Amino acid sequence: MPVCIKDALVETYEDVLRNHTMQMAAALSYYFVLSFFPALIFLSAVVAYLPLPDLFNQALSMMARFLPQDSMGLVRRVLSDVITPNRGTFLSLGILGTLWASSGGFSAAIEALNIAYGVQDDRPFWKTRPLAVGLAIVIGLLMLVALSVMVVGPRFGEWVADRVHLSHLFVLVWPYIHWSIAIGFTILAVEALYFLAPNVKQRLRATLPGAIVAVGCWIALSYLLGLYFRHFANFNKTYGTLGAAIALMTWLYWTGFALLVGAELNCELAKVSAQGKIEEKHQPPPITRINFAG
Repeated sequence: MPVCIKDALVETYEDVLRNHTMQMAAALSYYFVLSFFPALIFLSAVVAYLPLPDLFNQALSMMARFLPQDSMGLVRRVLSDVITPNRGTFLSLGILGTLWASSGGFSAAIEALNIAYGVQDDRPFWKTRPLAVGLAIVIGLLMLVALSVMVVGPRFGEWVADRVHLSHLFVLVWPYIHWSIAIGFTILAVEALYFLAPNVKQRLRATLPGAIVAVGCWIALSYLLGLYFRHFANFNKTYGTLGAAIALMTWLYWTGFALLVGAELNCELAKVSAQGKIEEKHQPPPITRINFAG
């Protein structure tokens, strides 16, 4: 391992401790919970315009591979109660309200990523909030594409093999290809977050290492959390009816933690390549000193 990469990994670990990353992830999980259901409602409204029947329900089934089982049941119940009787409303003006609500998590992520990168952000609310709304749209659509690839992928591979007369080997290999494509879109979504959200001047490709680490950590943590909930923990016995919500918040906590660790790795790699300096997009105006001594 090159010395610079080793140093960056060591500094990333120290940043996790120094920046109180676990506490920041806890704060993010609160905002993510408030934004999670509006984001799903917004995506369900977008999916309604696509010529793919039952895509949203199938996408939820794919999400169940990552979310705790009890939490997924809660998600389905809430969406059923909210979307079904108000579908016409959400396809019109209501979609703007859900989009604004879903951007709250991204607004919190902007602040957290600035801390992870160690930069100040004096951009006013009327700049950061529209940025958060834009992030909600861009990242939401990229994640929707990733879920759609996972849903449509297996059938699409068989369809291509039949139409183009490809060998049986392609059908066997295709599941790995379509999962790689889905993971690629997920990494691209995290890259977009790292590139657009913090007050840092950087190239898109410079955000790739942290995005790969973040997505890898997120998948691993989701898997381990699923094992923990299935075999060891029973939140319903401890928290009663709140158990599913607590499990969802725990999953969102580790999601935020993975995102922050990836950002801190990018920060340290950027310092290595830029001789220890991070360039800000928007720098605060210089302080004007007034000499009252006359």
